[in-house]
Amino acid sequence: MKIQKSFAQDVGTLYLVPTPIGNLEDMTFRAVKTLQTVELIASEDTRNTQKLLNHFEIKVPQKSLHEHNYNERIPELVAFLKNGNSIAQVSDAGMPSISDPGHEFVVACIEEDIPVVALPGATAGMTALIASGLLPQPFYFYGFLQRKKNSQKKELTDLKNQTATMIFYESPHRVKETLKNILEIFGNREVVVCRELTKVYEEYLRGTAEELIMYVTEHPLKGECCLLVSGAEEVEKEEVFEGTLKEQVETLILAGQSSKEAIKSIAKRHGLKKQEVYKEYHEL
Repeated sequence: MKIQKSFAQDVGTLYLVPTPIGNLEDMTFRAVKTLQTVELIASEDTRNTQKLLNHFEIKVPQKSLHEHNYNERIPELVAFLKNGNSIAQVSDAGMPSISDPGHEFVVACIEEDIPVVALPGATAGMTALIASGLLPQPFYFYGFLQRKKNSQKKELTDLKNQTATMIFYESPHRVKETLKNILEIFGNREVVVCRELTKVYEEYLRGTAEELIMYVTEHPLKGECCLLVSGAEEVEKEEVFEGTLKEQVETLILAGQSSKEAIKSIAKRHGLKKQEVYKEYHEL
């Protein structure tokens, strides 16, 4: 067990700083101040982050931290933090670690008792959810589905009975095929596609899976997309029958059924003739 006192440490701090997902005005005062006061910024793409830093006149140096270099980079950054310096980690847009690099760095800092402080801010999934019109809670954030058709179908099959509203991220070029898989696996559910969140061309497409497939076929999508799908209706749990036929009949009798009703129920459950269950129960 570990207890973190976020603001009572002598070592440096890792700050997880959300960046705008489109509109630069969504940058918080705290996020700007944090980027101004840390000693280093760890960026998914330094070129992309530099545009943000230039906009807010931030002069702090950067180092890249992404999926291709984190194994070599993290030890270097952890050593920097242990020397009393603080680092702000950012992804290209939204929250670090949410479908973006960052998780491995967080884990490494926790293992070394370096405080990790997350700042609230822009995130596409929650932003789309509250305006989607679908039930906002419970929700199930999934992120990106597999690209290969069969792999994606397997994922969706595993999610078929999920009753919470599901949130996916998807490329505009794959939305149509993903919708087709959703229709095939989930049925004709209510779906919302939100694209270009917070930007001037922000758009919500609300309808059934079939309706959205027809629409995107005629109107190919552009821009970043968030795909939300209504959850499955509550499925009544199937009663579990265990033991011999005689024991199963006795279980139903204890639950209040007559022996005649219990024998009939067990016969129906197993596709047997009532006489077969009757003989088993009475040991004839």
